[in-house]
Amino acid sequence: MCGITGWVAFDSDLTQEQQILEAMTETMACRGPDGRGTFVHTHGALGHRRLAIIDLPGGAQPMGVRTPAGEVGLVYSGETYNFRELRTELTGLGHTFDTDSDTEVVLRGYLQWGTSVVDHLNGMYAFAIWDQRTETLVMVRDRMGIKPFYYYPTRDGVLFGSEPKAILANPLARRAVDLDGLRELFTLTKAPGWSLWKDMREVLPGTLITVDRNGIHPRTYWRLNAVEHTDSRDDTVAKVRELLTDIVDRQLIADVPRCVLLSGGLDSSAITGLAAARLAQQGEQLRTFSVDYADQEENFVPDEMRDTPDSPFVREVAALVRSAHEDVVLNPAQLSDLSVRRAVIAARDIPAGLGDMDTSLYLLFKAIRAQSTVALSGESADEVFGGYRWFHDEVAVKADTFPWMAFSNPLAGESSLQVLNPQLRDRLDIETYIGDQYLTAVAEVEHLDGESEIEHRMRTVCHLHLTRFVRALLDRKDRASMAVGLEVRVPFCDHRLVEYVYNTPWSMKTFDGREKSLLRHATKHVLPHSVAQRVKSPYPSTQDPGYAANLQQLAKELLTERDSALFDLVDRAWLERAVIQDPAKLESHTRVGLDRAIDLHTWLDMYSPELQLD
Repeated sequence: MCGITGWVAFDSDLTQEQQILEAMTETMACRGPDGRGTFVHTHGALGHRRLAIIDLPGGAQPMGVRTPAGEVGLVYSGETYNFRELRTELTGLGHTFDTDSDTEVVLRGYLQWGTSVVDHLNGMYAFAIWDQRTETLVMVRDRMGIKPFYYYPTRDGVLFGSEPKAILANPLARRAVDLDGLRELFTLTKAPGWSLWKDMREVLPGTLITVDRNGIHPRTYWRLNAVEHTDSRDDTVAKVRELLTDIVDRQLIADVPRCVLLSGGLDSSAITGLAAARLAQQGEQLRTFSVDYADQEENFVPDEMRDTPDSPFVREVAALVRSAHEDVVLNPAQLSDLSVRRAVIAARDIPAGLGDMDTSLYLLFKAIRAQSTVALSGESADEVFGGYRWFHDEVAVKADTFPWMAFSNPLAGESSLQVLNPQLRDRLDIETYIGDQYLTAVAEVEHLDGESEIEHRMRTVCHLHLTRFVRALLDRKDRASMAVGLEVRVPFCDHRLVEYVYNTPWSMKTFDGREKSLLRHATKHVLPHSVAQRVKSPYPSTQDPGYAANLQQLAKELLTERDSALFDLVDRAWLERAVIQDPAKLESHTRVGLDRAIDLHTWLDMYSPELQLD
């Protein structure tokens, strides 16, 4: 998995900057607790922190190959799931290998195919190659954006890293945040390339960037294309089953303990059933983990997003597949612990404002890491198969905006912005920003001739989720897991499955009158009947009023800081009203606002950003 960073400077001698490169590399020690290394040439320098997953003794990085024309060095984060097939192919082409790692397969693939190596890879990855032969940097990110990757142009080159913190450790990078950065922070559009930090950009998913003396040159090597689907319904279900079985088999490959994240929903339960069946063939028992909240099942109250608690369904799945299951049960004190909140913000480099859903995810991963190093997740199935409730809400689907914003959602809409300082809210003009982002996103969708009105619209809706919404969730999961040295794999993001299901007609995705019909029927052979029929329920959030009361107490402490920079961002009057409300009756958007205010204060304290609010 790992963390990567580096620096290209065509007018400088980077052999004299080893100390700065070391500092950049060390910011990602959590991403790579098992090893570290650097690779330095005059104009190109690479840094790496390693989380050992495959070939534990032999996969150290940076990895280099000397050629007659110069050295080629690689730093790599992620996994290439078809590395064994590629190794066989490359061996047949005359390459010899010194390790059993997938990293060396990628490096020698580059030596064989150049930048076209990207067309051969199946996996999740972010990697950078310094090619001394041509003094060129090559940066590559996987097709779906599973692994994070950022860069920061400089006067004579570029800085890059798995996370912004690696770049911000270099004195050339300013810790500045302007209105454009804040606009995206307070919306859910996932604007392409956004990083929050001014002048810093993401390497876009499915993109390869080369950097040479002539500048920075991006190239898209993969995108979602519209292709006519000709398979019958039964053949489509069979194909989805075949793909998922192969994907899970590949993603179970590791030389370290593995497990599955189990929520009791269709998505994670399908992965659990397929993984358990595969491991049973090898004589192994699957480990599964779930997150839960103290007394949640006994006191559960249905809300606009969740009809049922997860626990009963988790127990059924674990019993069916006979997994070694563990519930990680959290209480309000743990969820509101400021040290945990600081760890989450340090992991993400942004004040995300998701409160207990972020802290619980971090605490879940921390508990899992004590027993496993690799976890498979059901993340992204809703985007691929059309599972969210707003996919099936006529008003949300037909709205002239992102469907998740048109649906009742405490994280989106005008009510979610009430926490903001009114002057800042006016300057941000969020409504115009969202409208512009929506038009840009819709313009990227390719359609087939002759599509019906509903098929045309639903292709657009699916595209919006696969190129916008899912990227925010993938980033969240990667940062929270890698902060504790846990690798989370996402089988539903395999590009073969994404391409295939994306091009199935909407009528086929809902052929039984339910959401995710294809997934439900493709995996029902490994599911309890109750789970196969369960309605979509998102990641759980605590309903304990004790958590809301803790937030209010933390917010009261913020209000004692009369000259805090927080109130350049947050409306003091709104916060004063929020802290005196009955915590048992606190509305969801008010709780979100409290979480956001506390996260903003914590972030300001940790990063001391230069706020450019004019």
